[in-house]
Amino acid sequence: MKQKRGYLLLILVSGLSYFSAIAQDYEEIYDDPYAINKLFVAFQPFYGELFATNVNAGFGFEVDYFHKKMFSVKGHMRKTYSSRFYDFNRELAGRNSMSENKPEIFNYYEIGGTYHIKDFDESAPTLLVIRKKGTFSRQLASTIQHTTEVTAKVRKIYGARAGAIIWNSTADITRTLEKQGLTNTDLVTADNLPLPATYVDENGETQNLTTYSNLYTTNLYAGFSYTQIRNFAVSFDNYQESMDDGIVTFFADVMFAPSMTLDPVLYGGREYHTDVIKLNNIGFRAGMDGKYNRKIAWSYGGEIGYRPSLDGRGFFALLKIAFPVFSSNLQKKVENVDE
Repeated sequence: MKQKRGYLLLILVSGLSYFSAIAQDYEEIYDDPYAINKLFVAFQPFYGELFATNVNAGFGFEVDYFHKKMFSVKGHMRKTYSSRFYDFNRELAGRNSMSENKPEIFNYYEIGGTYHIKDFDESAPTLLVIRKKGTFSRQLASTIQHTTEVTAKVRKIYGARAGAIIWNSTADITRTLEKQGLTNTDLVTADNLPLPATYVDENGETQNLTTYSNLYTTNLYAGFSYTQIRNFAVSFDNYQESMDDGIVTFFADVMFAPSMTLDPVLYGGREYHTDVIKLNNIGFRAGMDGKYNRKIAWSYGGEIGYRPSLDGRGFFALLKIAFPVFSSNLQKKVENVDE
């Protein structure tokens, strides 16, 4: 037992000593958090969303534009690669649904802007990971990583956000009815004929009738954001140059859906209205986005909240990663010509 405790202590000490703090003199190369690129264009090869209405994953595109100190604008779209990868309800509808509705591909479009209520900078300590000169990447894993504290400018932006979101998806009507304490018979035609609860298959056996439909929504959102921007580089005598050019934004929004349409269930050549199914048009979310002020880089982001959707089916958690991210300051180089 004592030997096992000794091994555990050794592992703990080794983990803690992987990063070793040192005091190190440095020379500033540049420090200007306002000198960031204006346009960022990102391809997201993968995103994953745990959404109660429809679990989905796929790819996306994102564009960000910064207008100096006044405002910023963002556009974003994403969709699934296929029903199998990964549009959960569309895949299940293709396999199990008895309704005649054509399953809708999950699509998501968002556009919005942020007005900079307060945009300022202040000096603050920043912890940097540094490595000795001559240390190669393959040697990095076998060496202790050193950290040092550097004082640099941090640009801080408090913003007011607003925008619009349009998304559509296949919806599992059977599970939604169960969630809301309803049954198939609560869906009726214009002639007040109820949707059957069961059907007889080709083998003469009675089966439960599973149905799917499609949901279309238009959401508006408004909220606040907080952005931190660092854009500096420093040099050391015995260590390699180090930099921090991260742009991180935290946000929180309230969402409202002025338009939300759930298609009727089509079965046996009849339309069964879905008006009885409750829709929730209020939601909220909180999240973060991060990227780097480089010509070619990567970015990341995540959200969690409750989206306007089918009542009781609005919870979602999203993770997205983008590579590559291209950026530009949109300034044309002008050659000097002697007259």
